[in-house]
Amino acid sequence: MAGTSVGADDYALTRVPEQARYSWWSVATQRFGQISALSQFLLGATLGFGMSFWTAFWALTLGAVILELVAILIGIIGAREGLQTSVIARWTGFGQAGSSLIGLAIGISLIGWFGIQSAVSAAGLSQLIGVLPTWGWSLVFGLAVTLVVLRGFHSMAWVAYVTVPAFLVLVGWSIISVLSDHSFSSLVNAAPPGPQLSLLEGTTLVAGGFIVGAVITPDMTRFNRSVGDVVKQTVLGITLGEYVIGLVGVLLAHAVGSANVITIVTSSVGWVGTLVIILGTIKINDWNLYSSGLGIVNFIGTVFGRHVNRAVVTLVVGILGSVLAAGGILDKFTEFLTVLGVAFPPIAGIMVAEYFVVKRWRPDLEATRAAGTLPATAPTWVPATIVIWIGAALIGKYVGWGLPSINSLVVGFLAYVVAGKLGLIRGVGTSRTMDSAPAEIGGAVPEPGRI
Repeated sequence: MAGTSVGADDYALTRVPEQARYSWWSVATQRFGQISALSQFLLGATLGFGMSFWTAFWALTLGAVILELVAILIGIIGAREGLQTSVIARWTGFGQAGSSLIGLAIGISLIGWFGIQSAVSAAGLSQLIGVLPTWGWSLVFGLAVTLVVLRGFHSMAWVAYVTVPAFLVLVGWSIISVLSDHSFSSLVNAAPPGPQLSLLEGTTLVAGGFIVGAVITPDMTRFNRSVGDVVKQTVLGITLGEYVIGLVGVLLAHAVGSANVITIVTSSVGWVGTLVIILGTIKINDWNLYSSGLGIVNFIGTVFGRHVNRAVVTLVVGILGSVLAAGGILDKFTEFLTVLGVAFPPIAGIMVAEYFVVKRWRPDLEATRAAGTLPATAPTWVPATIVIWIGAALIGKYVGWGLPSINSLVVGFLAYVVAGKLGLIRGVGTSRTMDSAPAEIGGAVPEPGRI
């Protein structure tokens, strides 16, 4: 889909053609950028405050394995079909109307996280630099990220090439400054300084902290060239992100006896800490905004029958998120975002069950893949799926045993498979598909195949 003067539409409602795919390393850099953000530092510090080093290590390991399995399976769907998450959902169990609900949920959830991340960075910048009040930095930071995302995946890739290495160097500098007065062996063997967390609680924090990012993996992997690329970039990006940043946070918590490690690090190294805050947030916030825009584009397309340009939606959503962050309104949405976090995992479970096991609508996708088009029609509603989605989310929310996010994911997967075997997965109504023609080459992404 050709770009406009506002920015790139970036194949928001069409398949990404082979000529517009990227190398696995390019996508892996962005995946690592997502998982190695400032929030991962804080997660590691939280684990270290309540766990020994080795218990935290196993919590990170178990959480990473869970995230990788989810991200790889649903990411393979994105790479094969070249479609973003909420569009794929039309033919992976949810139907046209159900996919619009997913798009809206993604849009609301991630614009919330975009605003919260902007507000966190703004508070740090206001404290360390001054010049502007916190609300002013919220606007500046949010709008700066919006400008990056307007140009789409290509622009975000180049930002990642700069920010990821710079972030790692600056983090290394910060860590050396703080840990130079401590023995590594003493930190590894130290007792947790705060109230103890169990392995189950720690694993829940790790898996739950990025489960929404894992569910929307197709937004990223649709730019991968092969299934092997999905596996490589997921394993490398998530494993390094969890271990490198997470374990450093654990060590810092043991060194300073506090979970508020970021404040200590940034205050210890001055302007370097300021750069850590900026780079650590840009790398995840651009994807928050990008996927939010994709979800809303699909919602508008399915509900109102209009294809609005992704970049236009990104601009509107970015401004809205920046203003809400500046006004502090998004603090009220934390509980709502937590509920959405429990509701997202069943989406992945249902999509994986439909695509790999039940295969009720997979032939429709396969029949049009070679031509680069979408199936001409999709089921309007799939009532059984909606019931399974709600039921799995409620189990994740209210069942106290195990990992809430994983409980809801597994229940969603198993319930859909059983319903499929019983012949209960049936569409109600038929909807025509917008943008079923092949995507145009050349306007959306400038020469991505060379990267």
